[in-house]
Amino acid sequence: VMITGGYINPEPLVELCGTLDAIKVDLKSFSEDFYRDVVHGELKPVLEALVTIKKQGLWCEIVYLVVPTLNDSEKEFRALCNWIMTNLGPDVPVHFTRFQPMYLLKNLPPTPLSTLETAADIADAAGLNYVYLGNVPGNRRENTYCNSCRKKIIGRYGYHITEFHIADGVCGYCRQPVPGVWS
Repeated sequence: VMITGGYINPEPLVELCGTLDAIKVDLKSFSEDFYRDVVHGELKPVLEALVTIKKQGLWCEIVYLVVPTLNDSEKEFRALCNWIMTNLGPDVPVHFTRFQPMYLLKNLPPTPLSTLETAADIADAAGLNYVYLGNVPGNRRENTYCNSCRKKIIGRYGYHITEFHIADGVCGYCRQPVPGVWS
């Protein structure tokens, strides 16, 4: 498994995909301005990397740190979720994660839970199947639910698994296949 910001040239990324089971991409924003002004980079290469990962058939998850006033608009959430649906499909997990003030951004407050819930609602409305909230232990959006029977198939509290109802890649209740890496 690899964790990346997504800045990888296409050829080495394709080669790297052949050695991995999964990649988590920290998508900093869905705004070129944010990438230019805050990250001092570009959004386009990260999006291209996500598409390359998908084309290689590698399991990929996206983590989006929601930073108050910088990348937390409903418009940006909507554009992000629509892009994911169109380019990656409904089964790519998206984790909207709560920001905590530290390092260079100590002047901003923690992300309000209501903002994270809005992002998740927008993702649901866009048709994404696996939407999570991060850094909010005890929230129901930490868990994974079957898309068929809607039962909780992976229970989580923070970094701890509290229940697991998947066997051989299918829901333990209704036998619906659950996308992911299970072996």
